[in-house]
Amino acid sequence: MAQFFKEPCHTFNEYLLVPGYSSAKCIPSEVSLKTPLVKFKKGEESPISINAPMVSAIMQSVSDDKLAIALAKEGGISFIYGSQSIESQAQMVARVKNYKAGFVISDSNVKPDDTLSDILELKEKTGHSTVAVTEDGTANGKLLGIVTGRDYRVSRMDTATKVRDFMTPLEKLIVGSKDTSLKTANDIIWDNKLNSLPILDDDGHLMYMVFRKDYSEHKANPNELLDKNKRYMVGAGINTRDYAERVPALIAAGADVLCIDSSEGYSEWQARTIKFIRDNYGNDVKVGAGNVVDKDGFRFLADAGADFIKIGIGGGSICITREQKGIGRGQATAVIEVAEARDAYYRETGVYIPICSDGGIVFDYHITLALAMGADFVMLGRYFARFDESPTNKLNVNGSYVKEYWGEGSNRARNWQRYDMGGSSKLSFEEGVDSYVPYAGSLKDGVTATLNKVRSTMCNCGALTIPELQKNAKLTLVSATSIVEGGAHDVILKDSSRNIVK
Repeated sequence: MAQFFKEPCHTFNEYLLVPGYSSAKCIPSEVSLKTPLVKFKKGEESPISINAPMVSAIMQSVSDDKLAIALAKEGGISFIYGSQSIESQAQMVARVKNYKAGFVISDSNVKPDDTLSDILELKEKTGHSTVAVTEDGTANGKLLGIVTGRDYRVSRMDTATKVRDFMTPLEKLIVGSKDTSLKTANDIIWDNKLNSLPILDDDGHLMYMVFRKDYSEHKANPNELLDKNKRYMVGAGINTRDYAERVPALIAAGADVLCIDSSEGYSEWQARTIKFIRDNYGNDVKVGAGNVVDKDGFRFLADAGADFIKIGIGGGSICITREQKGIGRGQATAVIEVAEARDAYYRETGVYIPICSDGGIVFDYHITLALAMGADFVMLGRYFARFDESPTNKLNVNGSYVKEYWGEGSNRARNWQRYDMGGSSKLSFEEGVDSYVPYAGSLKDGVTATLNKVRSTMCNCGALTIPELQKNAKLTLVSATSIVEGGAHDVILKDSSRNIVK
C-alpha cells in the first residue's frame, strides 16, 4: 500500500514568526547575513560563503553574466543558465571572472550610419544615455565617437539624422589607454569633469567604459562577493547529459561552483554526474544537487557527495510541474523536513551540508521564514527577472512596464535536459509557462530593500546571525482567517500595490 503522510504539507504563507526578546545590541546594522554555500567539516569554515543569502535561478530569463556581476556586488551569487551551448555558457562565466570593477563593457553601441531613431530605441531598451559609436557597432569595434543626451534634441531634430552628423567625434574626446588603472581613470574623469571615459587598446578599439557614477557605487558595495584574486564569484548550471564536456569548459572559464539543474534530484543520473566530478576533480570542484523535498532525497544526494542540496518541486511562480504531473510538496514542509535531515547528518558525520530553498517565495518575509526553518540561502527566479540587469526585454503592456519571464520547462526555453529521465532528447510536455513580471528597476535597490526587511525581522526574533535565527526562531501556523487579518482590511486603499517578489 502507498505511504501516506499524516499531516498536510504547508507553504510559507501559512506561517508567521513569533517575536522573541531583542537586546539593545540587536539592531539591523549589526546583523550578519553571511552564510555557507558549500559543505564543510565541524570546526572548519566553508570553502565558499556568500555575504547575502540569495542566489539567482538557473534560468534563461534570469541568470546571465550581467545579472551575475550585479548580484555579486550585493554579496550573492548567480548560477549562469546551462540551457545554451557549452561555448556560450563558458563565455558568460569568463566575462564575469574577467570583469574589472569599474570597467564596463559597453552594452549601448551603434554604427555611424545609424540614426537618431536607433539611439532613442537603444536608450529605451537599455536605459543608458551614453552610446558608443564604433565602426561595426559592436562593443569592441574601433571607436569613432560618443553620443550622450547633450548631443541631440528630439524636438529640433529629424529622427532620421545620421549618428555621424551629431555625435561627439573621437578627436574631441578624452580617452584612456589599455594600461589605465581604475584610480587613474577616475582621476581623469574628476579632473576633466567628465561623465564617462572610454578605454581603448593600441589600435583604437573600445575595451571598456568607466563612468563617474560607478565610483561611488563601487564604494557603496562593502558586501561584494570576491574570490582570492579579487574577481567576482560566479556559479554555473550543468545537466546530467553532457556534463563530461560541459564541466571541464566551465572550470576552465573560471566557474567557482557548479549546480546540477534538474526538476527532480533523487535519481541515479545525479549520482553519476557527481561521481564524474569527484573522479576527475576530487573535492576541488564544488557542485550542488537537487531538487528534493524530503529526508530520503537529501540523504541520497548527501551520500552521493553533493556540496549543497536544493529543496523544492513545483513551487516556482512559472512552474506547473504539480499541475502536470502531480508531484511536489508544500515548500515550507519540505524545507523543515530536509533541515532536520541535514542536522541529523551533521550530528552523525560531522559534515554540514548547506541547503537551499528553491521556489515558493512570494513576499520578502518568506525569505526570512525559509532561513528560520533551516535553509542556509534561497534561490530566486521571478524576484531577479524583474530587474534591469536580467537578460529579458523590458516592455510596456497596457501602460505598465513589465519584463518577460519564462520557465525552463516552457516551450520557449525547451530545456529538456532539466526534465530528463533517460528517455528521448526532447521536451514531451510543458512544465513551465511564458509570462510577464512587473518591472522593478535596479537590482541593487531591490536587494537592498529586501535584505533590510530580513535584518529587521531577525532583530525582532533576537537574532544577529542566520544560525542564531535558526536556533531561536519561534514559528506558528496561521489560520485562513488570520491570513486575511494580516493584510490591510476594512479600509479603502489609496494604493493597492504589494511587494510580491517571486
